[in-house]
Amino acid sequence: MNPYQDMFEGINPDITPEDPIALHLLPEGSGVGRDGSLWIRGQKVSDLAKEFGTPLFIYDEVQIRDRARQLKNLFGADVAYASKAFLCIAMAKICADEGLHLDVASGGELAVALRAGFPAERVVFHGNNKSRSELQLALEVGVGRIVVDSFNEIDRLEALAADRGPVKVWIRVTPGVEAHTHEFVMTGQDDSKFGFGMMSGDAKLAMDRLRTSDSLQLVGVHAHIGSQIFSLDSFVKEVEILAPFFASAGVDELNFGGGLGVPYLQGEPRISFEEWASALQDGARAAGIPSSARIMVEPGRSLVAPTAITVYEVGTIKEIPSVRTYLSVDGGMSDNPRPVLYDSGYEVFAIDNLLSFRERKVTVVGKHCESGDILVKDGRLPSSVKIGDYIATPVTGAYGYSMASNYNKVTRPPVVFVNNEGYRLVLRRETVDDLVSLDVE
Repeated sequence: MNPYQDMFEGINPDITPEDPIALHLLPEGSGVGRDGSLWIRGQKVSDLAKEFGTPLFIYDEVQIRDRARQLKNLFGADVAYASKAFLCIAMAKICADEGLHLDVASGGELAVALRAGFPAERVVFHGNNKSRSELQLALEVGVGRIVVDSFNEIDRLEALAADRGPVKVWIRVTPGVEAHTHEFVMTGQDDSKFGFGMMSGDAKLAMDRLRTSDSLQLVGVHAHIGSQIFSLDSFVKEVEILAPFFASAGVDELNFGGGLGVPYLQGEPRISFEEWASALQDGARAAGIPSSARIMVEPGRSLVAPTAITVYEVGTIKEIPSVRTYLSVDGGMSDNPRPVLYDSGYEVFAIDNLLSFRERKVTVVGKHCESGDILVKDGRLPSSVKIGDYIATPVTGAYGYSMASNYNKVTRPPVVFVNNEGYRLVLRRETVDDLVSLDVE
C-alpha cells in the first residue's frame, strides 16, 4: 500500500511563514505519510533518525542522479561537479557513474576522488595556493586539467613538469564582475585572491607566458564569479567580458564556473538549469564565441543542496517572555556553519508533523559555546513540538557536512543516501576514538 497521502493537498500556494513547509524545499522523493510524517523514497525519516541517531544528513540519491542528468542533457559531457559542496567516496562514484567531470581544490579532495576510482583524466584541479606536493600528485596521476591561478604557481608547475612533456592547463581570470551575492562568496571582482585580473593586465601577461612555455600547454580559460547567484544578468555579463579574452587566447575550452543559486527559504526565487544554460549559451552566441568551443560549467551547490535535509532532536526549550523562544538541538554550527559565516537563512519543520501550521516563532540554536551558534534565527514550528521531537532543516546538501568541524569536540554526523531500493550509510558518525586518533601521548 502506498504510505503517502496526497502531497500537501489544499495548502494555500501563497505561502506565509506560518504555513507548513513548502514542498519545493524538500527532496524530490519526499512524501507525506497518512500520519503526517515525512518519508523520502519510501523511508520514514523518523525511523532513519532512530536507527542512526541525530544530527543526521539524509540525501535523496535518485534526485542527485536526476539533476546530474539534467545538466548533462543541457551542457553535454562538459559538466564538472564542484566537489567542495559535498564529497565522499559514494558521491564521487555517483559522479563517475553519471559521466561528470570532478572539480577538486586540494590534495585531499583529489585523494578521495582517486580512492573512489574516479578517472583522473576527468578531474579539474583548482586552488589559489596549490602546494608543490599537490601539484606533484596531480601530475603523477594524470589529472585532466590544472587551473593555473597565479604567477607563483606557473613557476612551481613549470619546474615540476619540465621532464613530463606539455601539461594541459587552463588560466583562471577574474573578469571584474561583482555578482549580487554575499561578499564572502564573491570571486569574480577585481579585488580577489583568485586568478589573474583582467583589468590589471595580469591575465594577458599570464596568458602570454603560458603560450610560450615549453612544459605547459594552455588549452582553456576559466572564470568563476561567485556563489549563490540569482541574477542571470551576472552570468551574461561574465560571458560578454570573457569572450574577447577567450578569442585572443587562441584556445578551444572555456569554463564559466558555477555559482547558480538555490532557494533556502519560502518565497526565494528558483532558477532552473534550463534558464541558466540558456543564459550562458545564448550569451556565448551573442558574444561571438564559436559553436565549436568547448563550454564547461562547474555546478556544486545547485546540484546537491536541494537533495538533502538535516535531522536534529530537540533537547531544550527556553522561553524568554516578550523576547524570543530558544529551541536547542543536538547539532549546530559544527554541522552547518553557513548561518554563522554568511547569515544564511533556513526553514525548519517537524518531521512527524509535516502538514501542521507552524504558528510558534522560535530561534533554533545549537549546543556549542557561542551565542552566535544559531541555525534558524526566525524559524516557525507547530506549537506542539516538545523536547525529544525530531525537527529538520531542508536544503542542506551543500556546505554542511563539507564545512563541518569538531568544535567543542562534537563528532561529525553520519550521512545516509536513500533511493528507490532502500537506504545506505555512506559516512558513519565519528566516535570519541576518532577525535583522539591524532593525539600523540
